[in-house]
Amino acid sequence: MGRKWANIVAKKTAKDGANSRVYAKFGIEIYAAAKSGDPDPHANQKLKFVIDRAKQANVPKHIIDRAIDKAKGNNDEQFSELRYEGFGPNGSMIIVDTLTTNVNRTAANVRSAFGKNGGNMGVSGAVSYMFDNTGVVSFVGEDADDILEYLMEQEVDVRDVQEEDGHIVVYTEPEALHQAVTALQAKGIENFDITELEMIAQNDVTLTGEDLEKFEKLIDVLEDDEDVQKVFYNVELD
Repeated sequence: MGRKWANIVAKKTAKDGANSRVYAKFGIEIYAAAKSGDPDPHANQKLKFVIDRAKQANVPKHIIDRAIDKAKGNNDEQFSELRYEGFGPNGSMIIVDTLTTNVNRTAANVRSAFGKNGGNMGVSGAVSYMFDNTGVVSFVGEDADDILEYLMEQEVDVRDVQEEDGHIVVYTEPEALHQAVTALQAKGIENFDITELEMIAQNDVTLTGEDLEKFEKLIDVLEDDEDVQKVFYNVELD
C-alpha cells in the first residue's frame, strides 16, 4: 500500500501526546459525534470509534467525558464537516478535512495556509481522485498471513494485510473498517495503534530542498488550525 503506516502511527502518537491542540480537536470531534446521535458510545458507533481513537492518542479521560457531557446539554452549536483539496510545491497533493462552526473562517484560513506556503487551493475533486479511501487498523504483531486468513474467514472485505516494523497493518474497504476492528477484538486483540479511515495516495512523490521545507511548513500550518481534523498528502515525510 505504499508508505509505512507503522512509522506514521509512531510519529503521530508521539506528536499527539505532547500537543494539547490535538486534545481540543478530539474534544470537538467527540462533541459533534455525540450531538449527532446518542451520547452513549454503546449506542452510537461513530462516537465509540472517535473515543477509541482519542484513547490511542492519549487524550485524557476528563476531556472525553467533558465533551460528552457538553453534548448532553442544551448547547445548539452546529458543526459542519468540510473537505478542501489543493496542491503544494512541485506536484504534491493535499486533502484537508475540517469540522467547524464557522465555514467562512475555516475556508479563509485554509486558503491562506495554502497561499502563504507555496500552495494553491483546488476545486472539489481536484486531487481526491488520486487517493483511495481506506480503512487502516494497526497493532503490534508479526504474523500477517494468519491475520489475513482469519479476517477472510470472518468475511471482512480486506484489501491487504502487511507486517511493518513489528506491527500488523490491515487495509480494508472503507465500509469494512468497523467490522475488521470487531473481528480482531473477538480474536483477543485490543491494543490498536490506529483504527482510522484514511485517504491513501495512489502514488507518492519525493520533495527535496526548498520544496520540502515549504511543504512541511504548509502541513504544520494546516494541522495547527483548530478547525482542521485531518490532513492527507502524497509526500512521504521522514
